[in-house]
Amino acid sequence: MQARPMRRDWLVYIAILIFCGAAWGITQPLAKIAVTAGYRHFGIIFWQFAIGAVLLGAINMLRGRPLPREGRHLAFCTIIALIGTLLPNAASYTAAFHLPSGIMSIVLSLIPMLAFPVALALGLDRFSLVRLLGLCLGLCAILLIALPESSLPDRAMVWWLPLALVAPFFYAVEGNFVARYGTEGLDAVQVLLGASLIGMVLAAPLAAMTGQFIMPTAPLGLPEFAIIGSSVAHAVSYTLYVWLVTRAGSVFAAQVSYLVTGFGIFWAKLILAETYSPWVWAALVLMLAGLALVQPRKPPETVALS
Repeated sequence: MQARPMRRDWLVYIAILIFCGAAWGITQPLAKIAVTAGYRHFGIIFWQFAIGAVLLGAINMLRGRPLPREGRHLAFCTIIALIGTLLPNAASYTAAFHLPSGIMSIVLSLIPMLAFPVALALGLDRFSLVRLLGLCLGLCAILLIALPESSLPDRAMVWWLPLALVAPFFYAVEGNFVARYGTEGLDAVQVLLGASLIGMVLAAPLAAMTGQFIMPTAPLGLPEFAIIGSSVAHAVSYTLYVWLVTRAGSVFAAQVSYLVTGFGIFWAKLILAETYSPWVWAALVLMLAGLALVQPRKPPETVALS
């Protein structure tokens, strides 16, 4: 068991937690800027993989760690690339074109709630009425967004809500997959680097065949900088989040869910000047209450990354 961290350590952990929440939260309005400009999912995803590979490759090189090359490593990284980025982001970027950015941030809060039934199905968790109630509150929040006539700026948007739910479902599956099968001996940076490299190979032909490939040309505009910013924010915050889990425990790190939702709405109002109906604010309250009920209660032993 890792020794109890000093007060100064906890201040660092809190700062990193807030940074991760702010960085992840800003990816939604940045995605909205990119798709509104005409860029589509496979083209954005390719550059997300590519930029992530450059950043994580530099970090991995400085650490002196090898690339994941064995067959089992490549298979694992391929699965992570598919269920952790390619499939959920393809759905998320498509839904982001039709839905307000703040709504996307609220929907993503379903990740820990959807993780509960997936964990039950895999035998990784035990049934809990409290956590089931949390899941029900999250689903009620989605209904508050979908059902009232005045909840969304345009009623046609409601048909895109099911597509927005695809991303949190895949993220929930990803978390449980890693919990069930481990990481094949790889650390967080190696896993994400391997997934980014393989993801590039998968996304490039999809982008080319669908006419979505993005060829950067100077001077770069706001949509291009939005893609770069979103990719950098995702890679850095994901790596820091996994490091935080190993240092402060999963219970502390799981609080980032609240910050991602809160910052997502804050950034959407600041950058995109979005406004929301009272139904959406009520949905946010229900979603946060649901998050509080499904959060894990018992932290595992923390293991420091060497």
